[in-house]
Amino acid sequence: MSIETTRKKVRTVVFPVAGLGTRFLPATKVIPKEMLTVVDKPLIQYAVEEAREAGIEHFVFVTGRGKGAMEDHFDLAFELDATLQARNKLAEIELLKESRLLPGTSSFVRQQEPLGLGHAVWCARDIVGDNPFAVILPDDLVHAEKGCLAQMVEAYEQVGGNIVAVENVPREDVYRYGVLSPGAEKGALVEVKGLVEKPKVEEAPSTLSIIGRYILQPGIFSILEKGQRGAGGEIQLTDGMAQLIGGAPFHGLRFDGTRYDCGDKVGFLHANVAYGLARPDIAAKFGPALKGFLAGKL
Repeated sequence: MSIETTRKKVRTVVFPVAGLGTRFLPATKVIPKEMLTVVDKPLIQYAVEEAREAGIEHFVFVTGRGKGAMEDHFDLAFELDATLQARNKLAEIELLKESRLLPGTSSFVRQQEPLGLGHAVWCARDIVGDNPFAVILPDDLVHAEKGCLAQMVEAYEQVGGNIVAVENVPREDVYRYGVLSPGAEKGALVEVKGLVEKPKVEEAPSTLSIIGRYILQPGIFSILEKGQRGAGGEIQLTDGMAQLIGGAPFHGLRFDGTRYDCGDKVGFLHANVAYGLARPDIAAKFGPALKGFLAGKL
């Protein structure tokens, strides 16, 4: 694989959102887990807004059966819009505009079998084409002054190649992540010398782990096409990325911000508290209520 010679802009993002969300049953029996709300906004909308901030122009959703609510969420709701107009609900109308994707800027493709994250990304290959692209996992919600993906795009414009967002996790948790064999560091960037998906605790090369943000070169698709199975018998994105090392620059970015694992119930509740306290329209009442709760005054 040759070193990249021209650096194309990252204009497309892929959201792998076909998962069943079994950790949140029964809530996710009929509602996609990506439609669960942090305060008053679905997880998938936070992900789309982060991508927009980063300059993304096309949004690709890799879905499964029962995920139609996401497509509807980003569409124009004629009846609701007309009702709000008739009632002069201007603030609510603006909120709906923020959640709408412009015609022609979104694509929805099915992952028909749950064969892993690598397979989900591969399902977007014909839409992405021969271009670099981003991947956002909505379960990982990053609260930051500048969005995590925007930080990554800035780094990509400097160094090119492939970039993953990384943070140190407790060593006992490395078995849940793709873990870096780190090389030289320059500021927030860490050279990626190797990658291991869900290693045993005693075999992990570091605690520097990938969270759900990626910028990848299209060469990943020909690797994923081979269908090689990894951890859990699935086609792992991390295994595919490991084969990109050496063909183009590959870095991890220590992003500024706080990551909340919203695929976990405790992380999801933590995110709701943090985002609620960060909201000027809510914090004045929510803060004292939370203090009262913690003091045992229900």
